[in-house]
Amino acid sequence: MSQGFLLAAEQPSQRQEQQELHDIVRQEHHGYTRQQGGGPTLSVYGHKRKITLIPLVFLIYFEVAGGPYGAEKAVLAAGPLFTLLGFLVFPFAWGVPESLITAELAAAFPGNGGFVLWADHAFGPLAGFLLGMWKYLSIVINIAAYTALIADYLGGSGVAPAVAQPGGARTGAVIGMTLLLSFVNYAGVSIVGWGAVALGMVSLAPFVLMTAMAVPKVRPSRWASQVKGDKDWRLFFNTLFWNLNYWDCASTMAGEVERPEQTFPRALALAVVLIAGSYLLPLMAATGAIDAPPDAWVNGYLADAAGT
Repeated sequence: MSQGFLLAAEQPSQRQEQQELHDIVRQEHHGYTRQQGGGPTLSVYGHKRKITLIPLVFLIYFEVAGGPYGAEKAVLAAGPLFTLLGFLVFPFAWGVPESLITAELAAAFPGNGGFVLWADHAFGPLAGFLLGMWKYLSIVINIAAYTALIADYLGGSGVAPAVAQPGGARTGAVIGMTLLLSFVNYAGVSIVGWGAVALGMVSLAPFVLMTAMAVPKVRPSRWASQVKGDKDWRLFFNTLFWNLNYWDCASTMAGEVERPEQTFPRALALAVVLIAGSYLLPLMAATGAIDAPPDAWVNGYLADAAGT
C-alpha cells in the first residue's frame, strides 16, 4: 500500500519535471532570438548575431576537416580503393546523422554552450560539466596535431624544408602558428568567420589545382593497388574517424549565428558536401595519376604528389 502511495506521488512530480523541461526548451527555442524589422537577429540580451551562412560553412569545415591533410595514412593502411570508398561513404554514413542531430539541437538550444547545454538539460549539471571537460581535453589534443601536419606539408612541398626536420626551425614554426591562430580568436566572431572563408580558399586552392592538372594522367586501374601484407584496419578507420569527426563542435557557436534554425541545417548540408569533396577529389587524382605503392603514403605525401 505504501509503495502505491509513493508511486502515485512520484508520477505528478515526474510529469511536472517533464513539463518544466519542455517549457524551458520551448522558451529557449523561441526566446533566445528576436527579429527587429528586417535587420539582423538579436539575442534576448540585445547581442547581435554576426555569423551568416558562408562563414558558418567554413567554420564547420575547419572544425571537422580543414583539408585533406592527414588522409594519407588511410592509403598506407588499406590501399587506394578502400580509402576512396571510405572517404565517399563515411562523410554521409557518419557525418550526415551527426550533422542532423547538431542542426536540430543547435536550433532548439541556440546558445554558445552547445553540447554542454544539451547534456545539462537532459542529464543534469554534472553530465554537462563532464562532457565539457572531456570535449575540451579531446579538442586540445586533436588541435595540437594540426600545426605539426602543416609543418610536414611546408617541408615536403619545399616551401620551408627546415621545418620538416626536428630542431629549432620546426619548434619555432609550430609555436608561431599556434600563437597566431590563438590570437585570431580575440578579433571577434565576424573576423574569425570571414577569416575562415579566406583561409579555406587558400588551403583548398593547391588541391583544386593539383586535381585539375592530374585529370589527364589518371588511370583508374591504379586505384586497385593493394598494400603488401595484411591491411591495418585499425589505422584505416582511426584515420577516417579523425578526419571526419567533431561535427557537434559547431553547436558552440549557435549563440553567434544569425537565424540558427535556418542557417545551421543549410550550413551543415553544404559542409558535408564540401568536406567529402575536399578529401575525395585530391585523393582520386593523386592515387590515379601516380604509380606509387601504398607504403609511400606517409603524412605530407600529397605535397610530394603535387610536385610530380
